[in-house]
Amino acid sequence: MSRTPIAFVAGDISALAKSLRAQLLERTSPPGHVELLNILARATGHRNYQHFRAGAVGTAVDDRGTRATGDETVDLKRVQRASRHFDECGRLLRWPARHNLQQLSLWVLWAGFPPRCSLAEAEVKTLLNRQHAFADDALLRRALCDHGLVVRTSDGRAYRRIERRPPAEAAALLRCLKAGTAGRPEAAT
Repeated sequence: MSRTPIAFVAGDISALAKSLRAQLLERTSPPGHVELLNILARATGHRNYQHFRAGAVGTAVDDRGTRATGDETVDLKRVQRASRHFDECGRLLRWPARHNLQQLSLWVLWAGFPPRCSLAEAEVKTLLNRQHAFADDALLRRALCDHGLVVRTSDGRAYRRIERRPPAEAAALLRCLKAGTAGRPEAAT
């Protein structure tokens, strides 16, 4: 089972120490691992560890590995599969065979485009070559345009990123790659 790192923050260390002391004094034996997690969570004002974890992550994860984020759900396995196509620096290593993974990968490339700027074809080529490792920037340019993430002039000389909000899974993949946790999206979501 993979472990998701969760930041533990206490607003007042004195109150934390008092709460921990009181909870430990109520016990007749040392707490187990899960009991200790619950004690720490209660010391910061949560009902238990699960309540703390849900609040720290922001959303709950169901038993199928999906995460609800507002109106959308995130398929963490899909994000994990997509992240395997990137190296630790966030460069696309290979073009995914599956269309749905290609779409997620394109959002990472889209995020590398400067917002509200027109770029010449040579600049786009340079930008994309820094973001991938398989030397087919033409494929990526076409795919970005075909998926409606980038628009180009009719003569193909200028490209511009289309400003829009990435879907929840794309945002999760971007966070995963930014955190350097390729293959483990739960660590960044």
